[in-house]
Amino acid sequence: RTTASRLYGSLSMLLGIRAVKQDMIVGRPVVIVVDMQKGGADSGIPHMDGVEERRPRAVKIVDAARRAGIPVIFFQEVHRPSLIDFGRELDGVEDVHCVDGWRSTELADELRPRDDEYHIVKRRYSCFYGTELEILLRGLKAETLIIFGGLTDVCVHYTFVDGHQRDYYMRVVEDCCGGSSLARHAASLDAMEYLQTGARRGHQEIVAAFDAMAAADRTAAE
Repeated sequence: RTTASRLYGSLSMLLGIRAVKQDMIVGRPVVIVVDMQKGGADSGIPHMDGVEERRPRAVKIVDAARRAGIPVIFFQEVHRPSLIDFGRELDGVEDVHCVDGWRSTELADELRPRDDEYHIVKRRYSCFYGTELEILLRGLKAETLIIFGGLTDVCVHYTFVDGHQRDYYMRVVEDCCGGSSLARHAASLDAMEYLQTGARRGHQEIVAAFDAMAAADRTAAE
């Protein structure tokens, strides 16, 4: 260890500072479904295989959240046909994508909000950027945000970081996310775990936690 790291370790012990791994769900959870849209070969965005497996898992989480009375927010990236709101999004690998009116831009049929749920259209990658998400989360008194969707290394990652910097407990359901490539998917998940230990979760443990919350609510109501 370097002198600096030994000094920091001693100071941390003196002040009682230590890293704490948080529970999977802290306080009130909210589910955020990030851009789970129809997509396809003509979507303009490269993506890794496996969407046929990811979507049914995502449906299980949404269904479990509904059983437990946990709010679900559905996000949809949509751009104007004039392309005026793309900004710098087309400077990289991505082609024109998520244009209003395209079939590929529509939400996946099995992952659509009910009348009493929330649907937010966004123009950029992060679900926080230029949207009403913060206002909604304050109203819901959210503390833990459970996110999944696509792309892992773009919209999911940037949403995770923005939530982290706003002091939310962030959880990413890794087997319900798809990246622009397998390598970028893995690197992004690793980066999110770096920010919050225990952030990476599987859909089965999320469903089990939601079902346990629903059962506890039923018992309390008896």
